[in-house]
Amino acid sequence: MRNFRRNILLVTVLFFSFSSVRAQYKLYEKGFENYKAGKLDQAIVNFSEFLSKPTREKSLDVEAFYLRGLSYYKTENYKSAVADFQEAILLNHPNKGNTFWFLALSHEKLGYYYEAVDAYENAIRELQGNKETLLKLLYERSKVFQKLENKLMAYNDLQRAYSIQPGNEVIRVELDKFDKSEIATLASQQQTRTIVPVPESNSTSSQLVELYKDEKRYALVIGNSQYGKEIGELRNPVNDAVDMASELEKSNFEVQLLTNATYGQIRAGLLKFKEKLDAGDREKTVGLFYFAGHGLRLEEENYIVPVDAKIEYEDDIWRYCFPVQRMVLSNMEQSNTRLNIVILDACRNNPFPSLTRSLGQQGLAEMQKARGSFIAYATAPGSVAIDGVGRNGLYTQEILKAIRKPGRTIEQVFKEVRLNVLRLSENKQNTWDSSNIVGEFYFKF
Repeated sequence: MRNFRRNILLVTVLFFSFSSVRAQYKLYEKGFENYKAGKLDQAIVNFSEFLSKPTREKSLDVEAFYLRGLSYYKTENYKSAVADFQEAILLNHPNKGNTFWFLALSHEKLGYYYEAVDAYENAIRELQGNKETLLKLLYERSKVFQKLENKLMAYNDLQRAYSIQPGNEVIRVELDKFDKSEIATLASQQQTRTIVPVPESNSTSSQLVELYKDEKRYALVIGNSQYGKEIGELRNPVNDAVDMASELEKSNFEVQLLTNATYGQIRAGLLKFKEKLDAGDREKTVGLFYFAGHGLRLEEENYIVPVDAKIEYEDDIWRYCFPVQRMVLSNMEQSNTRLNIVILDACRNNPFPSLTRSLGQQGLAEMQKARGSFIAYATAPGSVAIDGVGRNGLYTQEILKAIRKPGRTIEQVFKEVRLNVLRLSENKQNTWDSSNIVGEFYFKF
């Protein structure tokens, strides 16, 4: 009798479980049908409801994000479109090229032209086999370069497009708008800038290259600017992250770059980063984590804030934000790295004024040092950093300058950063770092 009841219970549970999954699949189907019928607002509602169900068929998530992203794009909600296209890319949408294309278009509509250029580059890589599509991508990206007043890159894209289809009248007309002598001068200047004289002999440099020739370097770089209106947008973090990623690549880092990242995107990025570090050769692997955006402190833990964080109460912080000490630094320490570098340009104003009493002291807390770690903060513990007035924040601006100089240890780099930030802020911002590394590290030899 007991077995009979248990079997009945099992059948009942399976029945309701199947019914629940089926009902959620219906939501996806409704979303798909409404999207095809042009009922985009209703499609967004259907896909959003589907994605909110914890027991949904998650293999459909990638298509749900993609189609909802298209619906957002076509209804001119470009910020939401960006988030969904990025999620679809993280989930490896089979039509990744078109996803990058719509991501580029969304960034351009928002006026984020550097991000648009980056997305176009990825779309071109994915779709280069289709000449007609490649021509369109190059033409569109040339328009973005013109908005950035980068005439040489705009001209180069149009020339490349014209070589694909020499008889294209639209491309020819666009090329004729450029002053050819100005383009020649710009090309000559760029060539001059990229020629770096190599000394006939530099024994110290050669020794360093030989010593660290097998070193593997991995970086996760995150820049969050587009927070909701209850928090407010930040001026510099996305630019900071894009420029930091570019500079680290020049220092032989394999870089994973996330901009305006949601909770899910940061989580996926951290998992991918951890996998890289875990698979590294012990004592020959370096990990670097960089975050620019809103950060906050609760008790003695620092948290980085995703763009979709909804914080009303204190316990929402650990639910919707990422603890740097327990999740980032701890995972790096437990991996196969010889050195862990954490750079936090995240000590801005408290993004949640209603929680001022709970959060207590401003700024970030000094973290416990994990094995072989170098931890750098934009400002001293308990203080607030200054945003930049140009493309980059003050702190990241000076890091970018310092790491370009070869033959300097990491300690020397960040001492120079501190000196320059103090000078430029008129002694208002004192950067901070702590270290327990025993070996040496050079960004450039």
